[in-house]
Amino acid sequence: MPPRTEQLSIFPAFFRVEGRTAAVFGNGDEAFAKARLLLNTQARIIAHADRPEADYHAFLIANRIETVREAFAPEQVEGAVLVFAATGDAEQDRRIVDAARAAKIPANAVDQPDYCDFYTPALVNRAPVAVAIGTEGAGPVLAQMIRAQIDQLLSPSLGRLAALATSYRKAVEHLVPRGVSRRIFWRRFFSGPVADAVANGNLPQARRAANGLLRSLDRVEGHVWLVGAGPGAEDLLTLRAQRVMMEADVIVYDALVPQAIVDMGRRDAERLSVGKRKGCHSKSQEEINDLLVDLGHQGKRVVRLKSGDPLVYGRAGEEMAALRAAGISYEIVPGITSAFAAAADFELPLTLRGVASSLVFTTGHDLTGDVLPDWASLAVSGATIAVYMGRTVAASVAERLMQAGIPSETTVAVIENASRADRRLLHGTLRDLPDLQHRDELIGPVMVIIGDAVAGANFELSEPLVRERIRFDELARS
Repeated sequence: MPPRTEQLSIFPAFFRVEGRTAAVFGNGDEAFAKARLLLNTQARIIAHADRPEADYHAFLIANRIETVREAFAPEQVEGAVLVFAATGDAEQDRRIVDAARAAKIPANAVDQPDYCDFYTPALVNRAPVAVAIGTEGAGPVLAQMIRAQIDQLLSPSLGRLAALATSYRKAVEHLVPRGVSRRIFWRRFFSGPVADAVANGNLPQARRAANGLLRSLDRVEGHVWLVGAGPGAEDLLTLRAQRVMMEADVIVYDALVPQAIVDMGRRDAERLSVGKRKGCHSKSQEEINDLLVDLGHQGKRVVRLKSGDPLVYGRAGEEMAALRAAGISYEIVPGITSAFAAAADFELPLTLRGVASSLVFTTGHDLTGDVLPDWASLAVSGATIAVYMGRTVAASVAERLMQAGIPSETTVAVIENASRADRRLLHGTLRDLPDLQHRDELIGPVMVIIGDAVAGANFELSEPLVRERIRFDELARS
């Protein structure tokens, strides 16, 4: 195997093609693909297709692309800045490339690297922003996979934001000194209220924010995103959450958020752990509220990263109240709550027609008090109960639910580390649930789902909640 090198055999570059000719030779799918790619640009496309296939022909007509219906002749490449040989006939493609090279025009022959002066990239188009991915011919499929990932990461409004920035370039050059000041301005422009307004489709507000930024370079408004990190798997983070994490100056995160997700934030963002996990409360909720307010007053753009969804047992209500009182703007970015991830792991229907039409979210601690919650009657009528809980309250939960009238044989699904690679699935009945407190190996967050609908789950990948049961009748016979 040859030694690995970081040097490319090609030089990535963008050709200026506005108003200039790009010639595409061919009648079928290969030529069709090149013409579609060129349509992302303002090039003048000339299709040399003497017998175009039906789909390609319709495309050429619909897009008013100039078509030359003649057999190939070398003089046809004259005046082009780029030539694509895509006839499907390797020998014919080589003749076209030879003619282009003789005229000193860069050319590309489909699937013939030796006859390619350039490669066509997989393209992410956010005009005027473009991301081109090349693999030096290693594999178009690989390039397309990378393109799909980048396409998801980039906001659909990025092109509009870049176009707006272009309209402010002269004003910035006139009003903002070169160097650090100008870099700070553009960073705030692309990651602050201007970008938020463009993303929301409000261009007048974006212009007002940009004008305000020019007038008050010494004062920046802080902003806080309350972001749901989801149940733990990195690929269950929402696209919006990924975007704002790349814009944040500071990421304030809970102990239950995996480090891999925290690391998905902008590389130079400050990261602050605030703990809030049993046995290691590094900060109280009041201290977290004060921290968010202080960062906002400093003009920071802050991601408050919470496990699951911020509005489901995430204490977001207290943080929103503190931010409102301090006059700091904020935004909620929803996440996938653990109950949904746990149900997905078990292939478990949380609602089931004719069986369960209601869903209750609760915590184990809500069931340990002297008075049963008002929703207990719903549980008796067949609602599915998703309990966010620790192992230590399992016995109390089971006892109180059975006291409320739920049958002891009601099916129970238990999930540790829902959605993650190290998840663990257990199943049993409500009367088995107290055994959960003896499972010392379960150290991750635990979700318990209880109800008649749970019987429809897939238990093939789960293990019994009770390792071994000695029935009273068997004991009596011994």
